[in-house]
Amino acid sequence: MTRRTSRLVRVLSSALAAGTLLATAACSDDGDKDGSRASGVTASPAARKQPTGSPTAPGSPTTTGSPTGGAALTESGAQTALITEADIEDDWTQVKDTEAENWHDSLLIGTVDVSDFLTAKADAADCQRLMDSLYDDDLLGKPSGANALRGFTQDDSRLLYQVASYDRSDPQDSLNWMAKLPDECDQFTMTENGEERTVQVIETSLPNVGDARAGLRVTVQGTTGGEQATLTLDVAAVRVGNDAITVTAGGLDGNEHDSVEQAVKLGTQRLKDVLAGKSPAASPSEIE
Repeated sequence: MTRRTSRLVRVLSSALAAGTLLATAACSDDGDKDGSRASGVTASPAARKQPTGSPTAPGSPTTTGSPTGGAALTESGAQTALITEADIEDDWTQVKDTEAENWHDSLLIGTVDVSDFLTAKADAADCQRLMDSLYDDDLLGKPSGANALRGFTQDDSRLLYQVASYDRSDPQDSLNWMAKLPDECDQFTMTENGEERTVQVIETSLPNVGDARAGLRVTVQGTTGGEQATLTLDVAAVRVGNDAITVTAGGLDGNEHDSVEQAVKLGTQRLKDVLAGKSPAASPSEIE
């Protein structure tokens, strides 16, 4: 990918006031890329992405241990493994599941500009898949087994937490794909209804939990309601055997990386306890 000067400085307060959000899911940082203009990759923002095996990236996600043994994840088990408000502390408030299921952010919609990439079709397709999967909340693909999610709000940020089984697919393929995105998609442009949006993707660190993990921060700068807005999303995925947790959090107010780290650390342990047939430990704020 060629270089360009950075234009960046869970979408909400100003976007909601302008009435332009489709709904919201929700994360800022930097990285640079440049290129000349050309035709784009066809976008399909409402289409669910089916992850296929991607070559392992040079910076593939950290792997520790072997897949956790134990019973298969059930629907009730997935629900039990979900984090609570106490697990992420701060001022997060849980919302109804039906509300969280419909969180989608209009700033994530667009057609990726192929001209931003040296290896245009391959890299641009991966970046398009990233934006589509963030919009659809299926970063690791469609779960093939049990699946449960929970949403939280805090001021103008939102956090979406998912526990799912991928026993008929391989979540490691998706983690390998995520690991190469900071290199392939560190900065690019996408277009929606004639308006350009600048996207930056960087790698973020996560607690050393689970069998493998990958973290990203995705920043989207664009126009909503006629005003400039910057959406910052912190994204994390952790594999435990053939099951995984995913967290997406952020908004217009800035990053929510600390909350994501907390959710990953305690959420992974909750999932491991459920798979081992144990009751998840009490959340930190529940312990006197």
